[in-house]
Amino acid sequence: MNPEILGFIAGFLTTFSFAFQVIKIIRTPCKRLATSSISIMMYISFMFGVTLWIIYGVSISSLSIVLWNVITLILASTVFGITLRYHGPKWLRIA
Repeated sequence: MNPEILGFIAGFLTTFSFAFQVIKIIRTPCKRLATSSISIMMYISFMFGVTLWIIYGVSISSLSIVLWNVITLILASTVFGITLRYHGPKWLRIA
């Protein structure tokens, strides 16, 4: 099997499994409650890691790595933005 095809399948599955959580948060009427246990520091490190995957994908010319990680970064940024909107800087604490 072509490794790039495998990359597209794996990227689709992992990205869209994450999308279900984003959809759930967006559809929840009380976004403050839906995002109350989300770790902002985890999302910051996660988005940084995804950005590095995008840079890596560009450096090796892998469309599957770049495409799915860009979509993942958009989804993670959505959750991050909603969480910051409803919980503010106090959630930047590690504990």
